[in-house]
Amino acid sequence: MFRFLTAGESHGPGLTILVEGLPAGIPVSEDDIRQDLQRRQKGFGRGGRMKIEKDHAFFKSGVRHGLTLGSPISLWIENKDFENWTDAMSPYPVDNSVDKKEFSKTVPGHADFAGALKFKQHDLRNVLERASARETTSRVAAGSLCKSLLKKLNIEIKSRVLSIGNVTSDDINENLENINWEQTEISEVRSSSINMDEKFKDAILESKRNKTTIGGIFQVVAFNLPVGLGNFSQWDRKLDGKIAQAMMSINAVKGVEIGNGFSNTKKPGSEVQDVIVPDNKDRRNFKHVTNHAGGLEGGVTNGEPIVINVAIKPIATLAKPLPSVDINTGEIIEAQYNRSDVCQVPPACVIGEAMMSLMLTESIIEKFGGDHIDELFINFSNYIKSHNEFGKK
Repeated sequence: MFRFLTAGESHGPGLTILVEGLPAGIPVSEDDIRQDLQRRQKGFGRGGRMKIEKDHAFFKSGVRHGLTLGSPISLWIENKDFENWTDAMSPYPVDNSVDKKEFSKTVPGHADFAGALKFKQHDLRNVLERASARETTSRVAAGSLCKSLLKKLNIEIKSRVLSIGNVTSDDINENLENINWEQTEISEVRSSSINMDEKFKDAILESKRNKTTIGGIFQVVAFNLPVGLGNFSQWDRKLDGKIAQAMMSINAVKGVEIGNGFSNTKKPGSEVQDVIVPDNKDRRNFKHVTNHAGGLEGGVTNGEPIVINVAIKPIATLAKPLPSVDINTGEIIEAQYNRSDVCQVPPACVIGEAMMSLMLTESIIEKFGGDHIDELFINFSNYIKSHNEFGKK
């Protein structure tokens, strides 16, 4: 069984990641993980915290001489900013004279109000620290580990920004094979169209001038997947459901679309279904003429790319605070302002890649098993060969 867990507070000593179930023999490196962590920290519209943290995940167990052992892998990411919060975030009792950086002013759109009542916390710091998007750093590290397994199977995951505010990319409807994914990695706003960089930046700058924040839509695509990941036999084994939940779990995400899910509702069925034709150049011996379903049918991969579009709302913390309430006194006040990003859509792409990677890894291990990567690869290869018995008279 594959699973991962994370722990740690935004301004605590650091973040802990535990990944269990990866087979032995997978080449992994801290440098590969660091590259993904750096990609998460980039992006036009990011806040001051990214200038402080230089995230690096250190292996603490489960890896020897650059190879996974098959045992649980633990990683540690230090929070550099903790040196400014040593007393305020100490796990030990502190003197009353210490500035604990407590606050009770709720932020509309944040988890602090619900969390305060749920966990009976009169200091909203106790909610904010874990509900913070800082936790997604751990997910990126775990997802990067999984990319090492996916790479052995020639599976790739890409991402890009489709829109920021009401500005939509001019290549949003372009065929995936024509998308300039290299441009996405160069772009500060993770745009696949060079024409959109300045337009996206202008939208972010306008929000900053107005002392507000801005959201958007990003896309995550997984290429070269086999048929048959996921299972339609039970509701909770459907891969589309797992991926949707994984994306919805990202901070501030409020909507997930698989393929052309929403636009498909406006078309007749004859224009929506993906026609299948024979193709002896495809390892399935078939191919779909279109991919409106986004690579998933009945909760199972069909061999086409998985396409996920994710809607992320504007960040809750505003430089010009909204009216709110003090959780303790009930007094109407201005919402608490904490250092924050203006736009988190570009870095959310990298988090989305991580969540896709984690869900695919879980499904691959479930289907192909194997205590060592060689065993898994043999099982995978034999499965692909089994497709040869289909589509032949």
